[in-house]
Amino acid sequence: MDESAEQPAEAVHGITTGAVARRLGVAPTTLRSWDRRYGIGPAAREDGRHRRWTPGDIAVLQEMCRLTSSGVPPAEAARAARAGSGPAAPTAPVAPVVPTAPARQPGSGNGLPFGDVRQECRGLGRAAVRLDSPTMDEMLGSLISEYGLVTTWEEVMVPTLHAVGRKWETSGDQYVEVEHLLSWHVSTALRRVGIGAGSASRANAPAILLACVPGEQHTLPLEALAAGLAELGLPARMFGAAVPPEALVQAVRRTGPSAVVLWAQARSTAHHALARHIADTAWGVKGARARTTVLLAGPGWAGPAPAPGMLRPGGLREALALLRGLCESAAAAAGAPAQRS
Repeated sequence: MDESAEQPAEAVHGITTGAVARRLGVAPTTLRSWDRRYGIGPAAREDGRHRRWTPGDIAVLQEMCRLTSSGVPPAEAARAARAGSGPAAPTAPVAPVVPTAPARQPGSGNGLPFGDVRQECRGLGRAAVRLDSPTMDEMLGSLISEYGLVTTWEEVMVPTLHAVGRKWETSGDQYVEVEHLLSWHVSTALRRVGIGAGSASRANAPAILLACVPGEQHTLPLEALAAGLAELGLPARMFGAAVPPEALVQAVRRTGPSAVVLWAQARSTAHHALARHIADTAWGVKGARARTTVLLAGPGWAGPAPAPGMLRPGGLREALALLRGLCESAAAAAGAPAQRS
């Protein structure tokens, strides 16, 4: 019996570049570039011209994709993939290779305008461009475990999101699917942090309210803040995008929060009158009325120093420190001192 008849057709004849590209989530032009630049190509060509990829060729490509998604430069990844270092065809997501110190190198993450960033940004960017959901999930989880939420947000998530956003803005309608998918996975990773830390929340401290101003749809920075508050054990209520003013004022009166965080991405959405109104909103019995502190978060609030009753943090780390102090002060004033982590 002919042994080849018992083997799958692709094992005998190989498959086309287009089919491999769809299977791996890599553009056909990327495969041709890897073949031309690094020798990561099919062992045989049909009629001497057309590429036909065998299972062995595809295994090398899978290792190349895994390594580049981990932030390894393409030339180095190609040498390792050809040499057969590491598992050739992983059947489950593999944890990315994370250096113990920031690694900044020139180059690109599949054409994204990164500049001088951590190597992990390039790996996450390559996975995003390939629409490689399992790798993005694995990388983001591993990075948060290794570096912590704040560092991962400031040095990996934000630069990668900005690079994808700039690529989208300069490429017409291209890359919008990359931006949406990456944003979803960043949001998922942030919520996992909050869910994992939720059981440690301090019930004896007044809640912190998080909301975008009316007309503002960017919620990821608030989601990062909510995750950071959960890690600290501080209770928060996330209201999300484009909260109507009357709804937010009613929530303040109902909950008596330690603080209210208002996010504005652009000056066109920053609602100064609403911020002032919330800072002036009082609750409680007559003679013991209380007010809250408003944090003006996001670049939309840039300008003169904030008015009394308002603070403007410079980033996630500073916002968490301010909110922790406000929450503990509010708990102490209520006669229930908050625990210290």
